[in-house]
Amino acid sequence: MTQELSNELEAHLARADGQEDVVIATYVWSTGNTRRTAILGRAVMPAPGERKVHGNASFTGGYVVRAATEARERSEGIVLLHSHPDATGWQGLSGPDHNTESEYERVARSITGLPLVGMTLGTRGSSWSGRVWETSAEPTHAESVRVSGSTLRVTWNEDRRRAPRATEYQRRTVAAWGESIQRDIARLKVLVVGVGSVGLDIAARIAATGVEHLGVMDVDVVEELNLDRMIGATREDARERRLKTEVAARVARTAATATDFELQTHDVSITTPEGLAAALDYDVIFSCVDRPWPRAVLNSVAYADLIPVIDGGIAIDTLPDGRMRGATWKTHAIVPGRPCMQCNGQLRVNELTLDRAGLLDSPKYIRQSGIQPGTGAPNVAALAASVSAGMLATFVSLVAAPAGIGVPAPLRYALAVHQLEHLPATSGMFCTYEKGTALGDKRLSLVSNSCSPTSQRTDSRRGRLRRCARRLLAAFTGRLARLAERTG
Repeated sequence: MTQELSNELEAHLARADGQEDVVIATYVWSTGNTRRTAILGRAVMPAPGERKVHGNASFTGGYVVRAATEARERSEGIVLLHSHPDATGWQGLSGPDHNTESEYERVARSITGLPLVGMTLGTRGSSWSGRVWETSAEPTHAESVRVSGSTLRVTWNEDRRRAPRATEYQRRTVAAWGESIQRDIARLKVLVVGVGSVGLDIAARIAATGVEHLGVMDVDVVEELNLDRMIGATREDARERRLKTEVAARVARTAATATDFELQTHDVSITTPEGLAAALDYDVIFSCVDRPWPRAVLNSVAYADLIPVIDGGIAIDTLPDGRMRGATWKTHAIVPGRPCMQCNGQLRVNELTLDRAGLLDSPKYIRQSGIQPGTGAPNVAALAASVSAGMLATFVSLVAAPAGIGVPAPLRYALAVHQLEHLPATSGMFCTYEKGTALGDKRLSLVSNSCSPTSQRTDSRRGRLRRCARRLLAAFTGRLARLAERTG
């Protein structure tokens, strides 16, 4: 849920008199490859007489029916929430709470057609727990409950995701923010979309921080022109045209400090249904892409699916004689309550339209527009590191909140004048992305089965074919050598 909704629900449930209370909210599904998330959308506050507070608290049937009927009109399900005063951490179900939710499961499903979701607030520490009633017998308890805003607050179900013990390699890291935050960060599922110069560096450093589950997504291969920026890629990688995800996996595994480190490669574009579904399995996403279409998809995910997205980029200006005029780099967190990439100027509608139409890969359009094909924007390894550093600092603000402060406004650094700016970005009144907050699977569709840039698809396919041919040739040569030895 959003931080705004969490605050509204907590204000109702955490009573000054210490009694329990109840409230109902609505939800939609956000469906990934391996994870299904209930996205809470809005609170349906009780009218007078629709709940009973008597030390414990209870819903009336009329309240549940009213909320379910309202939810059905919006194709949503309902969530029954109650509080456990002065409790902290993940909460189990008492006998009476179990019976209440089990009985209302049939009512909720018969009206909305969706399972009932139950949630509990531990009022000391504002910890949420949740469960889904697929049947009226027993619920399926969630792995975690995430609250997305200027910080990412996660309550973990220790039975589903046990906290890993810090390793000897992580002593300096734990000393920076303590064991509790380290346990929370280690359990996050982090995805890096685009593992070029910036993304490769981020993947390595997130692995070194102790995250147990890291994903990398890209469809491109390593070429010679990447080697002056992709620290960790080799000349052999370029000769073999290895997938960037393959290189990122190697570098991240080398850097990892977690005892049980899992790395998943996604050789798909985020602009495909497969890429989007993969991304929805993660808790935090780094956007290290340089095309408007992938940025637009990630921009949507940050709001519709409440997955924080950390984005950044660099622009280098040159003089007519080839010398550097200056450089600027920008980083920002895309979370509910903060301006989206379109509102802060990182994403332009006209460029998105061109990218979706395939014109940024069209030789005819490139020729007519005057773009220099194959050159790419200027970039320097020494400066790309500043972008990754800014994005990683934003990640720390999101998950560790130093001094209790979350992510900043968009930041821009001007190299020539050595000036760091906090940009005064504001949300547009009719912003499509932000109005799509908490829509989940009802989000505006921006993906397509035919959306990968032509050059990336071709390079990826050629790289695989070349590697396959080399393996077959090596195996055939080896067999010939062994046959010759036996014959001799």
